[in-house]
Amino acid sequence: MEVELEEAEWVRAWYGQLNLIEGKRLTVLCQCQLYQSRMKNALDKKVRPWRFQEGDLVLKRILPTQKDGRGKWASNYEGLYVVKRAFSGGALMLTTMDGKDLLNPMNADASNLTANSDLCAFSYFDSNRT
Repeated sequence: MEVELEEAEWVRAWYGQLNLIEGKRLTVLCQCQLYQSRMKNALDKKVRPWRFQEGDLVLKRILPTQKDGRGKWASNYEGLYVVKRAFSGGALMLTTMDGKDLLNPMNADASNLTANSDLCAFSYFDSNRT
């Protein structure tokens, strides 16, 4: 009889410990979710989405899969391109300054909008006059 009572008390204590652990786990889970939402909100305040329009001048990023013998001294962007069409999902159809269309669309994150379109176009034409 004594053994059965001790075992019953042990099982009751064991379930109590399990409930305590489960409560702590749920508390930590809620804290993690709150932390993640705070981090997301803080990042969203800093991130500014790119807004491309037709006619914008952009630089096209050279992808790391394209090898260049100059190594780290190679430029990260190439040429000046004109945005022919900007899609809502972030894809861009580009044309060269001469009016030739690029075959494939490009992601907006692989391009860089020039700060002053008039200045960049002017310097681009000056460098090609030689």
